[in-house]
Amino acid sequence: MRKFLTLTCCVGLASLVGAAQDNNQNNNNQQYKKKGNAQQQQAVSPQTGGGGKKYYKSGQGAGAQNFQQPNTVGNYKGGNKAYKKQWQGPVTGQNQTGGSNMNSKAANTKFNKSFNKQQKFGQGNIATGGGMKYQKKHFNLQTNNKQVIINKYKTVNFNQNYKIAGAYKWKGPKYAVFANYHPLWYDQWWWQSHYNHIVFIYGGWYYWNNSYWYPAWGYAPDSVYAWDGPIYASSPDYDPAQVVANVQSALQQQGYYRGDIDGILGPETRAALAEYQSAQGLEPTGAVDEPTLETLGMV
Repeated sequence: MRKFLTLTCCVGLASLVGAAQDNNQNNNNQQYKKKGNAQQQQAVSPQTGGGGKKYYKSGQGAGAQNFQQPNTVGNYKGGNKAYKKQWQGPVTGQNQTGGSNMNSKAANTKFNKSFNKQQKFGQGNIATGGGMKYQKKHFNLQTNNKQVIINKYKTVNFNQNYKIAGAYKWKGPKYAVFANYHPLWYDQWWWQSHYNHIVFIYGGWYYWNNSYWYPAWGYAPDSVYAWDGPIYASSPDYDPAQVVANVQSALQQQGYYRGDIDGILGPETRAALAEYQSAQGLEPTGAVDEPTLETLGMV
């Protein structure tokens, strides 16, 4: 009987110990599950919608931001809008809209004048004026071809009573030559006996006198001209075509002139000259005069 009671007590104690161990194991498993769920939630938070908002706003490190870029550009919904605006793809050396790197002033001003006036061009011993520098060059022009001027421009006719329109209004002694100009008609012998410098330019003959080239009307009866008036040149070493070509080049580089550099004082060149002269505070003569060449640094 005593043995039976002892055995029964042992079995009961063993059952109580086993139950206690099972209870402790269950408690440990529950705590482990809670910790595991918390760790799992923390690990995946950057990939969830709610966690993503906070992540993109805070910008937690360059590595995390770079990791998210490929998956969010154009596809991320509910993410940070500011971040989407900032990201515009990889850097390629060009802007993302396909435009050029041109100065903004160049795109917003007529003939890009504001942009081009900031550029310096030409080298050597040159005068300055008009916010730019320019050195005279020699251009290869087809001045022996009469058809060039006939095909491109409307030529003028001789008129002994011709006066340059508006010249009497131009103020200053340097403009008097235009107000006083009137065409002269003489034969070849007369021109050669009175002037040492006479040149043939695009079908017309010009003589140099007192720093100006003039049409030598009558030197050849079939001469043609696009402009009847003086063309300033401080030296006869520069014939009228070279002077005009240099003016065209200078105005082209400043954005006033967009035509060909042909050395012909045609309507487009005269219009560009007048615009440039007005911008410089000069008389808008539309002609190649001394004050204009001074501002261009060509005197």
